[in-house]
Amino acid sequence: MHGEAGVVSEGLATPQRRMGLSATLSLVVASMIGTGVFTTTGYLVDDIPSAGGLLVCWAVAGIAALCGALCYAELGTAMPQIGGEYRFLSELVHPAVGFTSAFVSLIVGFSAPLAALALAFGSYLQALLPAIPAGASAATLVVVMSALNAWRVSAGASAHTAFTVIKVLLITGFALVGLTAGDAAGLAAGAPTAEVVFEPGFAVGLIWVSFSYTGWNAAAYVAGEVAAPERTLPRALLIGTLLVTVLYVGLNAAFLMSAPLEALCGKAEVGHIAATAVLGPVGGKVMSGIIAAGLVSTVGALVVTGPRVYEAVGHDFPRLARLSHRKGESGPVYAVGLQAVLALAFMAKASLRQLLGYIGFTLSLFAALTVSCVFLLRRRGIAAPFRTWGYPVTPLVFLALMAWMIVAAIQKEPEVLAAAGATFLVALVLYRAVGMSSS
Repeated sequence: MHGEAGVVSEGLATPQRRMGLSATLSLVVASMIGTGVFTTTGYLVDDIPSAGGLLVCWAVAGIAALCGALCYAELGTAMPQIGGEYRFLSELVHPAVGFTSAFVSLIVGFSAPLAALALAFGSYLQALLPAIPAGASAATLVVVMSALNAWRVSAGASAHTAFTVIKVLLITGFALVGLTAGDAAGLAAGAPTAEVVFEPGFAVGLIWVSFSYTGWNAAAYVAGEVAAPERTLPRALLIGTLLVTVLYVGLNAAFLMSAPLEALCGKAEVGHIAATAVLGPVGGKVMSGIIAAGLVSTVGALVVTGPRVYEAVGHDFPRLARLSHRKGESGPVYAVGLQAVLALAFMAKASLRQLLGYIGFTLSLFAALTVSCVFLLRRRGIAAPFRTWGYPVTPLVFLALMAWMIVAAIQKEPEVLAAAGATFLVALVLYRAVGMSSS
């Protein structure tokens, strides 16, 4: 334990605990289901030219997310404060490591994906309503969702809960249609499953898929606003992650049964292609509408979770204290505003396709560091209302899968290591510049 911070930080103003199970669960689901599940499979075909291998990849990534969620549930109930990885790494490893994770969250974890997802929303909305410019609707979405959350936490939570329920119902409906109307022979297409699972391309594919699963840890970021966190956090993390895993595997099975691998290879609009193949042009438009509606809840979830990390930083660093400013029932106004401004700035150049490798690599690294904190928690005898099921096998499985993915990513694209290293260096320079609180 470091002198700058203890397990329970003194002077940390705890926000009101207003989020129940439904709001927290919808936050996890909304954070996870974005455009990734509708685009990633097309990019995966080059590395995993097997329908069976693709489904195994989605299932393995889901198992990794479930293992991670179990570990985060223990950490979150031991330290039920806002901040997620920032709080865990600051308290259990070193404040500099926590600050670096917060900087990565600001740039890589939230602002850039928020921009890319909003732009994707604009594109899908324009496909339905050509008269609405994509850029204008994307910017409007970011501004409106940010304003809602900055104004009143309950308003932002209610909005993304409603859109999340709609999204899950629509995705489930399409998956059932695809599984019913599609051709089961599509699940056997391509190379034999056993031949591709142990190839390097499979591990690289996991990096891509991990982006689609990003968000399984969302509840940990708002632990300080969750009612009865000792019960709510584990339930939200586990139920949400399991639900999304089932949806992802089922939806991808529907895609593969609806369209041949060759038609999906290298294509971003996998959902549109599959829907058009099964339901015709009208079905393609319906799928575009589903994705657009889903993106509203995903953008809303990022607007809720990201600023809680920066807010926690504001509590610990006096020079960044404005990031922790709240008034009444509002969210962290300046933290929400900072993320929104960065996202709007990224919109000019943001490309989800280009960001996937960098985001997947960097966030996988910090997720692995955070999960390893469970061992530190146990070693120091810190009590947690929830204990990781299957410990120590569960965190070891997660760490092994992350290590496999990280090594494969470096071997295929060494530049991701350089980009991540540059990010860490900038974060450490900023850490030295702002200094730690003496409290």
